[in-house]
Amino acid sequence: MRLLPVTPGGPPGSPAPPPLLLLLLLLGGCLGVPRGAAGSRRPNVVLLLTDDQDSVLGGMTPLKKTKALIADMGMTFSSAYVPSALCCPSRASVLTGKYPHNHHVVNNTLEGNCSSRSWQKVQEPSTFPAILKAMCGYQTFFAGKYLNEYGAPAAGGLEHVPLGWSYWFALEKNSKYYNYTLSINGKARKHGANYSVDYLTDVLANVSLDFLDYKSNFEPFFMMIATPAPHSPWTAAPQYQKAFQNVFAPRNKNFNIHGTNKHWLIRQAKTPMTNSSIQFLDDAFRKRWQTLLSVDDLVEKLVRRLESTGELNNTYIIYTSDNGYHTGQFSLPIDKRQLYEFDIKVPLLVRGPGIRPNQTSKMLVSNIDLGPTILDIAGYSLNKTQMDGMSLLPLLRGASNVTWRSDVLVEYQGEGRNVTDPTCPLLSPGVSQCFPDCVCEDAYNNTYACVRTVSAAWDLQYCEFDDQEVFVEVYNLTADPDQITNIAKSIDPELLGKMNYRLMMLQSCSGPTCRTPGVFDPGYRFDPRLMFSSHGNIRTRRFPKHLL
Repeated sequence: MRLLPVTPGGPPGSPAPPPLLLLLLLLGGCLGVPRGAAGSRRPNVVLLLTDDQDSVLGGMTPLKKTKALIADMGMTFSSAYVPSALCCPSRASVLTGKYPHNHHVVNNTLEGNCSSRSWQKVQEPSTFPAILKAMCGYQTFFAGKYLNEYGAPAAGGLEHVPLGWSYWFALEKNSKYYNYTLSINGKARKHGANYSVDYLTDVLANVSLDFLDYKSNFEPFFMMIATPAPHSPWTAAPQYQKAFQNVFAPRNKNFNIHGTNKHWLIRQAKTPMTNSSIQFLDDAFRKRWQTLLSVDDLVEKLVRRLESTGELNNTYIIYTSDNGYHTGQFSLPIDKRQLYEFDIKVPLLVRGPGIRPNQTSKMLVSNIDLGPTILDIAGYSLNKTQMDGMSLLPLLRGASNVTWRSDVLVEYQGEGRNVTDPTCPLLSPGVSQCFPDCVCEDAYNNTYACVRTVSAAWDLQYCEFDDQEVFVEVYNLTADPDQITNIAKSIDPELLGKMNYRLMMLQSCSGPTCRTPGVFDPGYRFDPRLMFSSHGNIRTRRFPKHLL
């Protein structure tokens, strides 16, 4: 299939470039551009983004080819986190390089700013692909799941093509494998249930190879390929539907136990889980792995094509996920959204020019760093953006004496309405994502913010909830990697106060202030007076109720 680029200026009726993009144009483009291996032009970049792939529970295990072709040929980040454990806010952070409190996408709904008109007007003009295309002369290609509400009629439908994309091949709304609709440069195309022509992961692989065949050879390119796997409904390709028959969800220390001294939403889970619940989550775990085998095939095809066209040595390939996942931890059946490692930690693998093979970095990184990294690769200065993240390029290239962060922010605004779930009438209003046995995975006051700290002295997580209890959870992951014991009531009160203050600072940070020294950094300064308002009351965390 011959791919045609988006019509210059966008689809009919597209608005003129917004003021922010015009300002970026006036500020100048990509200067001091690093040369690729061949020295002919800027490096290319490929970003592979999976959907709900965990790191903690063995999510990378099925991907043998991906490990050999990306991880073994480059760097694996062992402490990679997302700023929000939910698809749309996390994807918005990838695109903007910002924490959720700065891009204002708080959940997977239009009301939560997921692909809303406000998102399109305010945030899309300053995403890193928009800068790459407008300022750095990159060909930009997108294929797969964009944001969960993309294509909603109330937000422009499938005719809307975000600024910054030369080729647009986007899924309508949430992940599917069959019977879906794609926006091809703003025009709808329906797909059915014929594996040979409709299985979405393979369709994404094929259209990506087509792009590599038909793109210009005189300009660098950026590709973003966002697969449905391993998101539900976990439909594997026919040849993989019998794989992993003897695989079960990991029975680690926090599997099927009561979440003692945790937020009420965790405590409400029924322990022990029913046999039917365990059978269900084991089946889901197995099917998730099966869907990833097609992602592994996609990676192999892509790398081999880059190799055959002579582009591989001048191309950075980044592999990651939008959030983690859980299967039975603390007796929660299956989902994401929670503050624990299994939901907020993700795979992150990178290969490319100047990266030595078989490297592992323990540095604390977040997906808000992907945009700054890719712009840095293209030669565009982070100082010209409003991004909160940091460029990973010095770490990737093995630079010595790199000053790096010791903490990142994680924040989430719970989903739920002030009505009782009809399947669980005995539960209070406000819960959501409930299972038949009335175990619920979310609630409107499952709203929290955390400081995740990794330093030479501490491996610590400090979290506060926006509820009537102002509930606090603190974990020492050196002693308790499964986060079973909440030490909020036993930790040093002075350290608790510092973490509370640091959380407030991060939750109100923007741009450079998000990169200030953390509690355990040499440059950190703590003034206890800042813990109090002008009226003498202790300051508390402020959680925005809505952001549009």
